[in-house]
Amino acid sequence: MSAYRYGEYNDGPDPLAPPYDVRAALDEMGDAILSGSTPVHALRDLLKRGLPGAQDRRGLDDMLREVRRRRRELRDRGRLDGTLEKARALLDKAIGQERAELFPDPSDDARLRESELDGLPEDTASAIQQLNSYEWRSQAARQTFEELRDLLRREVLDSQFRGLRDALANPDPEAMERVRQMMSDLNEMLEKDARGEHTQADFDDFMGKYGDLFPENPRNLEELVDILARRAAATQRMLASMTPRQREELSNLINQTLEQAGLADQMRRLGEALYARRPDLAWGGQERMTGEEPLGMGDAVTALEELADLTQLESALRQDYPGARLDDIDEAAVRRALGRSAVDDLEALRRIERELEEQGYLLRRRGKLELTPKAVRRLGETALRRVFSSLDAGRRGDHDQHDAGAAGELTGSSRPWRFGDEQPIDVVRTLVNGVRNGGLRTGTAVKLSVDDFEVAETERRSAAAVCLLVDLSYSMALRGTWAAAKQTALALQALVASKFPQDAVQIIGFSNYARVLQPDELAGLDWDMVQGTNLHHALLIAGRHLDRHPDFEPVVLVVTDGEPTAHLMRNGRSAFEWPPSRETLELTLAEVDKMTRRRATINVFMLAGDERLKEFVDEVARRNGGRVFSPSADRLGEYVVSDFLRLRRSR
Repeated sequence: MSAYRYGEYNDGPDPLAPPYDVRAALDEMGDAILSGSTPVHALRDLLKRGLPGAQDRRGLDDMLREVRRRRRELRDRGRLDGTLEKARALLDKAIGQERAELFPDPSDDARLRESELDGLPEDTASAIQQLNSYEWRSQAARQTFEELRDLLRREVLDSQFRGLRDALANPDPEAMERVRQMMSDLNEMLEKDARGEHTQADFDDFMGKYGDLFPENPRNLEELVDILARRAAATQRMLASMTPRQREELSNLINQTLEQAGLADQMRRLGEALYARRPDLAWGGQERMTGEEPLGMGDAVTALEELADLTQLESALRQDYPGARLDDIDEAAVRRALGRSAVDDLEALRRIERELEEQGYLLRRRGKLELTPKAVRRLGETALRRVFSSLDAGRRGDHDQHDAGAAGELTGSSRPWRFGDEQPIDVVRTLVNGVRNGGLRTGTAVKLSVDDFEVAETERRSAAAVCLLVDLSYSMALRGTWAAAKQTALALQALVASKFPQDAVQIIGFSNYARVLQPDELAGLDWDMVQGTNLHHALLIAGRHLDRHPDFEPVVLVVTDGEPTAHLMRNGRSAFEWPPSRETLELTLAEVDKMTRRRATINVFMLAGDERLKEFVDEVARRNGGRVFSPSADRLGEYVVSDFLRLRRSR
């Protein structure tokens, strides 16, 4: 017998896991798109807000607010000249202790020493350098001066290697020698890597010797270089953020301290190697610190290092540059700045963006984000639901006829037979009724009565050639009606596709010229920033569509906010004139007359109350027999869909 053990699948993503449900995300985007936004802006707004749900993940805006709060806190942490201030204080203390020792001594040597102390330069670094060779008479002064030197050594090294300040809290010759050897081995490892000879084993050996000096626990040389380079760049920004005098004093102190520690050459080699490997970091620039508490060099560099991370993270989180993607956001920077939970929130947002593309809702083409036909269909369904939700219950009835005879399409339901019905008999339901009513005889015979008979319901669906003419002119955007027009077009497209698949629908947009709009471009469609309302050209295109379907019932719907101000000339060029020329009006009305001869009723949905527009649409209604509607923008979809359903029912 074979034994089997089952456990959790751990060889990558679960192959049986259901696909990630991004429909809620697409619906959130759809609200913005149907309100006039483009797909790229709608996705960006969704990622900024976050997607509310069971886990209620934060969006980019929440992370951005947290990053800015952290930046304010860091700037308010303190001043950058803390090491200079403390060094000056210790220097003054040592000099004061030495003077107290010399004052009671009447000898010439005491006066000579006092004179030497009086002649010390004001610059802290120069004064310390001069006192390095001074023979202290006061034991307390000597200890204070050694404390000063230890402070500088620890602060200077901590500004380059986070954690060395604590490691050298109780310095001894062996500890300093270990630091020197570490820097020598580090530089050799970097030079070996530059020659292409470095291996992971070399790095592991290095960390085995000096891992306690690197609290960040880097896993490889690249991580170590990134840690050291960001800290070295922060040190340069700290110096650049000081006053010229402070910068000169601290630079001299750093150089002097490294020389005394025997590390100047190794530090120079390391700095050059780090800059060569990471020139992309912010090695220059200034940062304004507003706090009152003086910060030591190590703390100041740490603060500036975090500020640099937060500045870069803020830029990535804003996502306001061309081609911006969530993959541009450094996950390590998010973890350092905002913690693990923010990384999980970022991954949830990335998954939304990734799944929208992988599941076929979004397409990135030449850096531009586009909606796929699959997404447009769903947005059309959403727009249609919006329209129907605003309709009164009494006006929402179906448009099909259920007494259409056997030639209609079966609906899947049945009803009791009535005298005069021509629908086919539902044999199964009729026999079931006969058995239930006691009509079962011996064998296979079933006795049926008139009340047992049921007929299969059918509906007649006549085909229609539908033309929706949508004004794309600049005035639609100025009046705030463009979003409603786009939503209406999507809703009508979805209605015809779902309820009237036999219909031939064509949506035509018109401004200075007219053009046929494909379903997959409706959602991302924008208005045209041109002059001209060329209804003449739109009616020409609509007429060709109706002529291609001579046996279909013609339906023409026009959505506009202005009178015709352009027409198509014989050479195919558009002629614009405002107020409308006589030729524009005559050519447009001639196309209206052609529609009338095609038996196509033109219903106009007027989104503005201009007198000229009213006069024109009244003339269209008089010539064609169609109707004129004046809906508000938020009810345009309701009016168009209701009128379309009314026309289909009447046909």
